[in-house]
Amino acid sequence: MDLLQRQPLLATSLVLVPLVSLATPSWLTLAGAPPCWPVLWLLPWALADGRRSALLLALVLGLLLDAQHPGLVSLIPGLVLLARWWGPLRARRPAIERPLSLGLLALGGTALLNLTLMVQWLAWGWRPPLADGDRPGPDPALLARAGWTWQDLTTVGPHLLLAQTLLTALLAPLVCSLLLLLWKRADPDWRG
Repeated sequence: MDLLQRQPLLATSLVLVPLVSLATPSWLTLAGAPPCWPVLWLLPWALADGRRSALLLALVLGLLLDAQHPGLVSLIPGLVLLARWWGPLRARRPAIERPLSLGLLALGGTALLNLTLMVQWLAWGWRPPLADGDRPGPDPALLARAGWTWQDLTTVGPHLLLAQTLLTALLAPLVCSLLLLLWKRADPDWRG
């Protein structure tokens, strides 16, 4: 939490993540899937400031992104898992700042985040009936969105997962390195 306490303006950069997620240009997509901007922001933050700060800001970022797209699933569980995974890596920061390491961490993080979303949708879809004659699962109109019905999860879901994971892993060395450099310059007591 050192960086967060000394440089609170850096934490406000997380407000840009939902804006960038909405404004991703079409040329920066792969097969229609944009990069996973929350992963590209949370990874360098966890490496820069550790687990407690990453957990706090993962929760805030998840709330901001969930407010953009209200529904049955949440990004919070996946982001919290990523913060718990990446936070302790702060102690090994010099080895983690290499581009290949950042790309591999982003690849695993994007896959984990998307898999938590798919598991949540599957859990909602397999819910038992609430009353006699009631259909199991959530309202079919909610599941009619592409990528989140059982049929879409088995056909389009893996395609989107693969495209977003690959694109995020390719952008991670550039984006995460730039964010780490920005936060290093803003913090005079950086230990890296």
